[in-house]
Amino acid sequence: MIRMRHVWPIATNTVREAIRNKVLYALLFFAVGVIGVAVVIASLSYVEGQRIIQDIGLASIRLFSLGIAVFVGVGLIHGEVERRTIYTILSKPLSRSEFLVGKYLGLLMTVWLQLACMMIAFVAVSLATGAPLSGGHVAALGLLGMELVVIVALATFFSAFTSPLLASLFTLGIWGAGHLSRDLYALGQQSGNESFAGASTWMYRLLPDLEAFNVSVQAVHGLPIATSELTLPILYAVGYAVALLIAAGWIFQGRDLK
Repeated sequence: MIRMRHVWPIATNTVREAIRNKVLYALLFFAVGVIGVAVVIASLSYVEGQRIIQDIGLASIRLFSLGIAVFVGVGLIHGEVERRTIYTILSKPLSRSEFLVGKYLGLLMTVWLQLACMMIAFVAVSLATGAPLSGGHVAALGLLGMELVVIVALATFFSAFTSPLLASLFTLGIWGAGHLSRDLYALGQQSGNESFAGASTWMYRLLPDLEAFNVSVQAVHGLPIATSELTLPILYAVGYAVALLIAAGWIFQGRDLK
């Protein structure tokens, strides 16, 4: 049973700890810089300059949000173990699962805060250059926030039982595979090879379908976005994250912290 009165102090303390990390500010600075540089790149094109600005802006927000979630998040649990502060924390009426969920929520709030900063920069550049903004952009950025729900859960899951380096590599690898899982599944179904088709089907079921959270093309080109393209990914993100946290809690319960 997860008690939020125990989880919330861990989450808020995690936010305070994370915002002191210099890597976070470096990544945020570069993200805002890339969004600004998009104006220069777009000026070199004679057509669709505004779309180029928004394409680059949304892509940079996605990549740098991933970087913040991974490189800031994977060290949070390891840092508590290395400093031995985890023993003091767990000596209180607090379960390991509650500690893990608190760390997850704290990191997620930190990442969402940085996402909000990048969104402000994106909107400012769009308004300054006359690039149109619509509900599609709100949907694209909102779904990106839900993609981060899954990414942070992955980082927390791997951090529960491995080193920060391996947790970073595993999270980045699954992020890349998650954006290719649909293509891999389609390739397997068209291959005519039953073994490959079966393997690609299982990989598609197990890996997160992160392309479900990517509607940047529709947003930039003003294409309609169906309601199901918003609601289903949100439910999927929550369900996948909960499953990862349950698995992480189970593994962390048996971890030797000495």
